[in-house]
Amino acid sequence: MSHYHAIVWMDHSNARVFHVSPDDVEKIVVNGHRQHLHHRAGAVGDGRAPADIAFFDDIGDALEGAREVLVVGPGSAKLKMLRHALRHLPYLESRIIGVETVDHPSDGQLVAYARQYFRAADRMRPLLPVGDSCCGGNCGG
Repeated sequence: MSHYHAIVWMDHSNARVFHVSPDDVEKIVVNGHRQHLHHRAGAVGDGRAPADIAFFDDIGDALEGAREVLVVGPGSAKLKMLRHALRHLPYLESRIIGVETVDHPSDGQLVAYARQYFRAADRMRPLLPVGDSCCGGNCGG
C-alpha cells in the first residue's frame, strides 16, 4: 500500500518506519549491523564505530513510496541519516521535511505524533487554486 507520509524513529542499532495515513498504518523494522568497540587509553581514534552505511540504505529502501518523511530519534543517528541522504540518497533528501529529537515512544505514540505533525504541516502549506498543481502537473497532483 502506498502512503504519502512516513515517520522513522531510529537510534544507532535499529529503526521503526511507519507509513501513515489518517486511517491506516504500515510498520517496517530495520535492524542495523552495529559493531561494539572498546576504546583503550592511548589508542588512535575515538572508539566509535563508523556509520553503518548499509543500515542507512536499508532505511532509505523502507521509506520508498513516501512523499514526505519525518525522521525522529533520541540521539545523533537521525542526523547521520540526514547527512547520508544528502550525499547518497538524493531522492530521499528532498522528501525529508523534518528532523526532531524524540525519546523512546511506543508505536502508538509515534503514529499519533506523526499524524499530528503531518496534519499541522499540511495546514501550513499554501492552498493552490482549483486546477493548479504544485509543479505544473508533473507530479500527478
